[in-house]
Amino acid sequence: MKLINLIKLAIQSLLRNKFRSLLTMLGIIIGVASVIAMLAIGEGSKQSIEKNISGMGSNLIMVSPIKDKRGGVTLGSGDAKKLYIDDCEAILENCPSVKSVTPVLRASGQIISGSNNWPTSIMGTNEYFFEIRNQEIESGRSFTNDEIRRAAKVCLIGETVKENIFGENSDPVGEKIRYNKIPFEIIGVLESKGQSTFGSDQDDIIVAPYTTVQKRILSISFIHQIYLSAISEDASEKAVEEIEETLRAEHKLTGAEENDFDIRTQEEIMSMLSSTSDVLTTLLAAIAGISLLVGGIGIMNIMYVSVTERTREIGLRSAVGGREVDIMWQFLIESIFMSLTGGIIGIILGASTAYSVSHFMNWPVVITVNSIFLAFFFASIIGVFFGWYPARKAAKLDPINALRHE
Repeated sequence: MKLINLIKLAIQSLLRNKFRSLLTMLGIIIGVASVIAMLAIGEGSKQSIEKNISGMGSNLIMVSPIKDKRGGVTLGSGDAKKLYIDDCEAILENCPSVKSVTPVLRASGQIISGSNNWPTSIMGTNEYFFEIRNQEIESGRSFTNDEIRRAAKVCLIGETVKENIFGENSDPVGEKIRYNKIPFEIIGVLESKGQSTFGSDQDDIIVAPYTTVQKRILSISFIHQIYLSAISEDASEKAVEEIEETLRAEHKLTGAEENDFDIRTQEEIMSMLSSTSDVLTTLLAAIAGISLLVGGIGIMNIMYVSVTERTREIGLRSAVGGREVDIMWQFLIESIFMSLTGGIIGIILGASTAYSVSHFMNWPVVITVNSIFLAFFFASIIGVFFGWYPARKAAKLDPINALRHE
């Protein structure tokens, strides 16, 4: 029998039981839609992470103190080693692969201006911070070396701080604010960067000279972190080696002692977060794929029922010369047709769900051709795999016994 005739017979059989066919396809539809949506959300999250980390700065390297370890036991934060401004100066002097260095200090507090107030954080840096972190200034200027040297009470504010204190379309350059009762003059407004990878508002911040934060707000002699940029992306690895060698010498660490500082590059952070995102995406897709398996079992079950219901029809076709291969292909085509139709509907539903999530929940989604192909491929395989055995059973029925079947 020609393939076109087998396809017509299969479609006619499915249309005789429209509702049952739809319910059978439902498992495939839900499974494919779930896989498409989960992979789209996962890929969108991964690309968003890479974009946000790239926006942190060109060739960014971060140095942080680590907690002291004695006898293999990590002690409390009070035992953490410290970083000092001398470390920054030593890196600049001894690391030719490093382009720029800025110390970093952080504190939290309340801003007050007139009758308005806003809780936010303040970051102490030097003039190279904006270059290292790829942070543009929307209006105003950065602080000068002289202002850093004398711990001047000047600052730049983020867009969120500006909107909550002065209003959305305001220009607060030259205005005065009080941060934890310390007066500051606003000399600039930072360009908006939006939310970070972790969902925090990057515009809810004040940037001031590190000496001002260190002496006037925190009253400490050390710094919290060091941000650096390598002279080029290719030089990042060499820069890390130079930084480690320099800091070990500064901290008087011998060959047997572990580093009391941690160095992380932009590439390491991106790789770590991307790996985490990939694991979560794979896990979600695997869970969603269970629906495909359940849908395949549903197809096998219905095909068994169909074979039982149509035993006399199978016997009659065999008696008038129908070949086993034709009977098997008729039932197999029914199974494949249900899988492919369910797969197509599932792809449309999954894409719609992903874009709905993006629109209403503001989550990044990216639907790739590979995810569509993967979902459709597995839907096809399930149709063949779970339809083959019932189709083979139908083809192997004895014509005489089949004709006697009530």
